[in-house]
Amino acid sequence: MRNFIQQFVRDESGASAAEYALILVIVGVGIVLGALALGDAIGTAMSDAATCIDNGTSGSC
Repeated sequence: MRNFIQQFVRDESGASAAEYALILVIVGVGIVLGALALGDAIGTAMSDAATCIDNGTSGSC
């Protein structure tokens, strides 16, 4: 029983899986935040373009 406990304490195989899961979560959150920011920027650009078209102007509007 003592050997089992010592091996269990020294075993680090689960730690690497937890580290990979944490990295995956961090990358996923970064992707979501980037997509939200990009979506807002695209929405703003489309609204500006629609305003230019409605006003009949060209160039930088």
